[in-house]
Amino acid sequence: MHTNDTAREPQEPDAIGDFWDQRYAGNETLWSGRPNAALVSETHHLRPGRALDVGCGEGADALWLAAQGWDVTALDVSRVALERAARQADLVRADLVGGTVRWLHAGLVEAALPAASFDLVSAQYPALLRTDESIAERALLDAVAPGGVLLIVHHPTPTAAEAAAHGFDPDLYVSPAQVAALLDDTWRIEVDETRPRHVATGAGAHHTEDVVVRARRLH
Repeated sequence: MHTNDTAREPQEPDAIGDFWDQRYAGNETLWSGRPNAALVSETHHLRPGRALDVGCGEGADALWLAAQGWDVTALDVSRVALERAARQADLVRADLVGGTVRWLHAGLVEAALPAASFDLVSAQYPALLRTDESIAERALLDAVAPGGVLLIVHHPTPTAAEAAAHGFDPDLYVSPAQVAALLDDTWRIEVDETRPRHVATGAGAHHTEDVVVRARRLH
């Protein structure tokens, strides 16, 4: 479930899926249909294994990973998005080159995934709700296997004026910095930077920068 001006998104878990179903249903396609550039640049050199795509949306990232040979668990709270992703998977199945995709209708926390079970955990522009206990952040970290990689990419935090214009409170959502702040000496941060973003189509096309954090779990 990517976030893009998530104005008026409900905070109650039971209502979040309905919100995103309605948003997807209101558009023939919501995103660009191409894998996120940061995902490609940060993972193309990795040996394929087990990957978790958090908030997979219409499936472009998950299908790209599968085409590189990854076995992907792709989760999203929107049934509409997952149905589109599964249809696209049927069209490109011959290109998956040994990789697989399992589509999972769930939020990250609600999915209760097995701990330390993924060689790559990718969260591209996720709309993960913050809690005092950092539940979503810890769910991301806990999913990564020893030696595995966590990749979280997001838009820079908006200014107060930008947030007010969209009725959006960034303090409600998890940022890459908040995830990075929980990393201890069992992790190595490999990338932590803001870089230019170039996307011509889709709901996020107006964003021009990405915040990218890539970290490896050492043990």
